[in-house]
Amino acid sequence: MQRLALFDLDNTLVNLDEAFQVWAGEFTADHGFGSGAVEWLIALNKAGHPHRAEFFTLAQEHFALAASVEELWAGYRRRMPHLVRCRPEVMGGLARLREAGWKVAIVTNGMADNQLGKLQATGLADAVDAYALLGVEGIRKPDVRLFEMAAGRCGAACADGGWMVGDHLVADIAGGRAAGLSTVRIDRGT
Repeated sequence: MQRLALFDLDNTLVNLDEAFQVWAGEFTADHGFGSGAVEWLIALNKAGHPHRAEFFTLAQEHFALAASVEELWAGYRRRMPHLVRCRPEVMGGLARLREAGWKVAIVTNGMADNQLGKLQATGLADAVDAYALLGVEGIRKPDVRLFEMAAGRCGAACADGGWMVGDHLVADIAGGRAAGLSTVRIDRGT
């Protein structure tokens, strides 16, 4: 098997849930919402609304916000790259993989401005050989073409084996397996 390791970004390389909690606190404070607003947003986030347009539609209705869904979502995307953190152990692990001759790439869903901002702000853009993003490519995991694109940018092919590491059972694990990769699931207690 070739030395290829593909990683998901959110809740795999960076703790998006932690950053979301900080964002929710800022958002509710900025709007002067009462107690329970942060918990409501966190519960909505965990309720399985993967697309932020749906999330912000529900939040707009719940809080009777004057801002449009698009404005709310754009504000979220501008702020999140500044809130996510990549732990030093993760950066060190990626560096050790590359030093050992592994090709390393990130495969992630999400809007281009948000995901590229996270990659730049955390230093991950320079810590990997390549990345493939839904918001740039127009292809959403678990579509195998996104995995193949990332592998190709590393000078590799999924058909020759490798690994996909991620937290989502369908997007990361099923998608990685469909692409011909072995998989590792990051379980955050879900």
